[in-house]
Amino acid sequence: MSVAALDATVGLGAREAAVVAPAELSPRTRALLRGPIVATLLRMAWPNVLVMVAQAATGLIETWFVSKLGTDALAMHAVIIHVALGAVFSGIMLGFGRPIYGALGGAGGELDAAVTYSNVVFAGSVLLWLLNGLASIIRGTGNMLVPALVICVGVAVLVPLSPLLIFGIGPFPALGIAGGGVALVLFYAAGTAVLAWYILSGRNIARLRPTRPRWPLFREILGVGAVAAVTSVQTNVIIALATALVATAAGAGAAAGYGTSARLEYLLVPLVFGLGAPLVALVGTNVGAGERKRALRIAFVGGALAFAITEAIGVVAAIWPQAWIALFSADPRVIETGADYLRIVGPSYGFFGLALALYFASQGAGRLFWPLTAGFLRMLVAIAGGWLALRLTGSLNWLFAALALGLVLHGLTLVVAIGTGAWFRNPPMRLTSPAA
Repeated sequence: MSVAALDATVGLGAREAAVVAPAELSPRTRALLRGPIVATLLRMAWPNVLVMVAQAATGLIETWFVSKLGTDALAMHAVIIHVALGAVFSGIMLGFGRPIYGALGGAGGELDAAVTYSNVVFAGSVLLWLLNGLASIIRGTGNMLVPALVICVGVAVLVPLSPLLIFGIGPFPALGIAGGGVALVLFYAAGTAVLAWYILSGRNIARLRPTRPRWPLFREILGVGAVAAVTSVQTNVIIALATALVATAAGAGAAAGYGTSARLEYLLVPLVFGLGAPLVALVGTNVGAGERKRALRIAFVGGALAFAITEAIGVVAAIWPQAWIALFSADPRVIETGADYLRIVGPSYGFFGLALALYFASQGAGRLFWPLTAGFLRMLVAIAGGWLALRLTGSLNWLFAALALGLVLHGLTLVVAIGTGAWFRNPPMRLTSPAA
C-alpha cells in the first residue's frame, strides 16, 4: 500500500475524533475546526514538504550520479525506481524483471542496467514500505517533525554514500549502477530502524502493541486505502506505458529524454504531499464535525495552493527545459526529446497539482470514487489517446499533447465533481458501526 493509502487512515481517525462534544476537543482538534485555513494548512504542511522533498531527492541524486555512467543506465532508470508497489511486486520484479523491462522498450546495455539496479532495489523494497508506514503512524498523531528529521538526516548521508558505492572511492568497492541501489536500501534500513525505535520506546502517542487482528478494522482501512493505492499506481502506469511508447517509436535516447523530464513530474508529488497530509486531517475532522462548507473551503484552498506551486514549476520548466535535462545528460537526443516534453506538458502541471490536492482532500472525506474515476480518465486520454495520436502522426509531440490533456481533464473533473456535491450525496463513512 502506498504512503498516501497509509495516510488515508488518518482521515478515518480524524472523522471519528471530531464526533465528540465541543468541550471534549483537544486544542489541536479545535485548531482543525476553527483555526484560519491557510495558516493552519501551511503550519501543518511545511514539515511534510521538507520530508517528501528529501525523499524525492534520493531518486534525483542517484539519477545524477548514475547518468555519469552513460545513457544505457539512464534510459530505463526513471521507470525502474518508481515501480515500488510493495513486497508482492518485489517478488514479481525479482522473478520477471528482465521480460517486463524488455516489454517497456529496454534492450542491450540499458536492459542489463535496468535489471541490475532493479534487483538490488526490489530486494529491499519491504524496507521502503516499512519506512513509509512507520512515518505515517507518527504523522497520524500530529507529529510531523520526527519523520522529517529522520528522513532528511538519512538523505544527508545518502548524498555522499551513493557516489562512493557507484564509483568506488577510497575503501568502498566500485559497484556501478548497483551501488546506487545498495545506498538506497541502506537508507531505507536505517530510517526504518530509527522510526521503529521511536515508536517502540513509548515516545510516540500511538504505540505498537500485540493485539488480536480484527477484520472490521482491516475492512474500513482497506475500503479507503486500497482505492488510494490504486490511484497512486495510476501515475506510475501512465509514465511506464508512455516510456514504452516513446522507446518503441524513437529509441532508447528518446526514452531517456522522456524519462528524465518526467522525473520533474514525480518531484511534484512530494511537494503536493506536503499539503496533502494536512488536507486529509483537516477535511476529515471537519466532515466528522458536520462542517461541510468549511471542509469544501479547505479542499479548494489546498487545491489552489497546489495549483499555484506546481504551475509555477511547470511554466519555468517549459521556458528553460534544458536547465533541468542537462543536469542528467548531454546527449542531444535526450535533451531534444525532454525539452519537447516539458514545453508541451509543463504548462499543464498545475492541473496535476490540483488533482493531487483534491485527491488527498477526498481521502479525508472518505470519498475516493471521483479521484479514482478521474485517474482512469487521465489514463485513457494519455495512453489510448497518445497511442492513437502517435500512430496517426508519427510525432512524439502529439503523444505529449495527449499526456498534457490527460492532466488537465484530471484536475477539472475533480473540481466539477467535488464542487457539485459529490462528497455529500451519501451518508458519511464511519470507522465502526454505531453499536460497536
